[in-house]
Order: sequence, then C-alpha cells, then structure tokens
Amino acid sequence: MAALAWLLIPLFAAVGAAIWGVWAARSRTTEDIAELAGYARFRAAMDRTHSSGGSV
Repeated sequence: MAALAWLLIPLFAAVGAAIWGVWAARSRTTEDIAELAGYARFRAAMDRTHSSGGSV
C-alpha cells in the first residue's frame, strides 16, 4: 500500500502541473483590451485637466 501512495504523489503532481499549465496559457485578450481602454480614458482625463491653462 505504501508503494501505491508513492506512485500517486507524482501522478497528482503531474495532474496539478497540467491544470496549472492550461490555466497559465489561457487567452487574456479581453482583459487586456479593457485595461487599455481604461488607460486611454485616464490619459484623456489627464490631458483635459492639464490643458485647461489654469495656474497650478
């Protein structure tokens, strides 16, 4: 029975590594597009505040 336990440890490690590999390689393009759009809105807002010509 102890030998079976020692054989199951690498099996669980391989399954865990496979799951992590699939998770790490997933497509994240939708999240990137949303972040870039938010950054563009931030830049536009900063340009509006700094180009108003008021004294700081």
